[in-house]
Amino acid sequence: MDYEKEIKQKKLTRQQAKSKAESYCAYQERSQQEMRDKLYSWGLHPVDVEEIISDLITENFLNEERFALAYASGKFTIKSWGKIKIRQGLKLHQISQRLIHNALNQINQQAYYDKLRGLLEKKAAHLKESDPYKRRNKLAQYALSKGYENDFIFDILTNNNL
Repeated sequence: MDYEKEIKQKKLTRQQAKSKAESYCAYQERSQQEMRDKLYSWGLHPVDVEEIISDLITENFLNEERFALAYASGKFTIKSWGKIKIRQGLKLHQISQRLIHNALNQINQQAYYDKLRGLLEKKAAHLKESDPYKRRNKLAQYALSKGYENDFIFDILTNNNL
């Protein structure tokens, strides 16, 4: 059975893998860790993996700063994630603290506050809970699960009577 898997899984040459990696990176921004994992999944030798990653960085297919900015912007805009959840996601991609800090600072503070308020208002409209304490707790839990900070959450809940 394992022998059949080996036959089915063709070994890529270094050049084939590099070409495939370039296409993979051109499709969307990738982190070095994400690319490294993909190259290993293709069955490449560690030396080849590091050489390909080095080439991709040199040719500007991989750029950690560009990835961090795109990741933070996309997760905030499309998925409505808060800064805590975005930070964790970037850490999983092994992005440096400096780049994480820069990416999170690119998020407009007013847009961040407005996005959280909009999320809480939308969620409040769907809640059937009548007890105000439980209702407020459910809203806070929802916002925390999206990665928003306590102080923003309770500020909005208090000021908007949600």
